[in-house]
Amino acid sequence: MKNLTQRAVLPVILTFIVFASAFGQTAPKTTDAPNANKVATLQLASKLLERSVSYRVITPAKYETDKASRYAVIYLLHGLFGHFDNWTDKTKLAQYAAPYNFIIVTPEGGDGWYTDSATIPDDRYESYIIQELVPEIDKKFRTVSDRDHRIVAGLSMGGYGAIKFGLKFPDKFSLIGSFSGALDAPLRLEDNKDLRPSIVSVYGADDSKTRKDNDIFSLLGAASPDAVKNIPYIYMACGTEDFLFQTNRDFDNLLIEKKVPHEYRELPGAHTWTFWDAQVQEFLRIADSKIRTSR
Repeated sequence: MKNLTQRAVLPVILTFIVFASAFGQTAPKTTDAPNANKVATLQLASKLLERSVSYRVITPAKYETDKASRYAVIYLLHGLFGHFDNWTDKTKLAQYAAPYNFIIVTPEGGDGWYTDSATIPDDRYESYIIQELVPEIDKKFRTVSDRDHRIVAGLSMGGYGAIKFGLKFPDKFSLIGSFSGALDAPLRLEDNKDLRPSIVSVYGADDSKTRKDNDIFSLLGAASPDAVKNIPYIYMACGTEDFLFQTNRDFDNLLIEKKVPHEYRELPGAHTWTFWDAQVQEFLRIADSKIRTSR
């Protein structure tokens, strides 16, 4: 394992190795916002999934009264065994969002790895989000519907999904966030009783085309210098006690090798909501700075 003080920092890359005091068992302390934003649960009748799919939307406090304003959108993806309501139920996301002018969408991804399944024709979660949900949000809400004002982030499975969307659809997102990303999902071949069923269901056989087409290490490794220029800015964070720690380091090294502008943070923490709660607060600050800078 590399010594942390010897990790390379390229001119076009901001790579932070951050060590903070260890997290406690409760969520990190934050300043209470005076008014939490509105949270609504909606459904989309998906043709691709052939069923109605729930999602949640958080709108700014002034959304209903200030009819002239339009807003950037953050899509927040949940993890394996999770659902669309995780972010709002397990964190104070609406409260954290109150100081910012974002519409936040939390989609349903099932256990589908944000990928079109190789074995279940109706489980097309990548196509559903990109082809149906994003246009639906731009139609229903006052969004700024361009790349510069669209962001995607997620935890664990959702971190993998967010980076994959950024690499496969760089024209749709300007900022990517991955918290404890399960970045090597298509490469996992071991007989893990927790991970194996969903991975086989989504990616199929160990040598399947679906695995190859959705392996973000291969996607990034094959990217030309011109393609790299179009990759959205990537923010990554992983806890030093997380079982995915080395995978995140490996992907950071590839980002450095390919000269992709990004920021990577390592902090004390495990694969827990305590870590993700703190990270979503930090990511909102980063997203707000990014949007303000692009204006």
